[in-house]
Amino acid sequence: MSAEASVGSHAADPAESAVSQPAFHNTDELRNRGLLGSKYVKLNVGGSLHYTTVQTLSKEDSLLRSICNGGTEVSIDSEGWVVLDRSGRHFGLVLNFLRDGSVPLPEDHRELDEVLKEAQYYRVQGLVQHCLSAMQKQKDVFETVCRIPMITSAKEEQKMIATCRKPVVKLQNNRGNNKYSYTSNSDDNLLKNIELFDKLVLRFNGRVLFVKDVLGDEICCWSFYGEGRKIAEVCCTSIVYATEKKQTKVEFPEARIFEETLNILIYENGRGSGPGGLHLLDSRGSGSSLGAEEEGAAGGDRRVRRIHVRRHIMHDERGHGQQTVYKD
Repeated sequence: MSAEASVGSHAADPAESAVSQPAFHNTDELRNRGLLGSKYVKLNVGGSLHYTTVQTLSKEDSLLRSICNGGTEVSIDSEGWVVLDRSGRHFGLVLNFLRDGSVPLPEDHRELDEVLKEAQYYRVQGLVQHCLSAMQKQKDVFETVCRIPMITSAKEEQKMIATCRKPVVKLQNNRGNNKYSYTSNSDDNLLKNIELFDKLVLRFNGRVLFVKDVLGDEICCWSFYGEGRKIAEVCCTSIVYATEKKQTKVEFPEARIFEETLNILIYENGRGSGPGGLHLLDSRGSGSSLGAEEEGAAGGDRRVRRIHVRRHIMHDERGHGQQTVYKD
């Protein structure tokens, strides 16, 4: 009697368990069945909880649709949350794109790249294309911005100039490197030189590499390079006397600077190589104004034109009772 009761109770257990236990209690069963028959989905993405519908997740042929229709195995915890081992930082943006078909993207390039990586992982092709288009727009904007390298050491400067295939125009601008007081117009002329540098950058951007050096020895000096060597130099500072004391004077030789910038263009795309380019440069330099000096270089007949817009005036050079005359 007891044996029959025992058998009967064992036979009734499976039927009772089938009624009392919820469907898909086993985790393996849930992985195999996916989210078939469900309307709402609870997602745990790296600790970020999201509640959405199967219809939203199935809008694109993506990994999320595959999860919903059982094509991809997923882990579901005891509370029914679908656990995805990804960062949940941008998952809300992915969901909003699936809901609306469009979404504002972050302007920061790094964050935009993170969104792109998430869209590629979930295979949401519409969001992938949206991110790529935004990146291309950012690239187009960045390419129109002039990039001016800031030199931090003489070694870095030499390496940049030696390896650059474009002509180089460098402005040394170190106002603090002065042991005398400035004349009344020097500050204005310093600003004019800087403004001219910015104008030249905008005009010749892409054809000439422009370098601004704020750590050099010169207060205001322009240097022009071609094929890795210095071609010309325009020094805009001089030492003058006023009331028996020395002062530093800064000039603004706009025409000379612009002329040397145009001269350096013969080295664009290697056009200054060979005797023809050198001959053209020498012929342009033969008409230099007073104050121009030419120094020999390692290349023999290759010279560097050094133009000083004002020569140094010493106290004993002036005649008694004579006014100082500056020579250009």
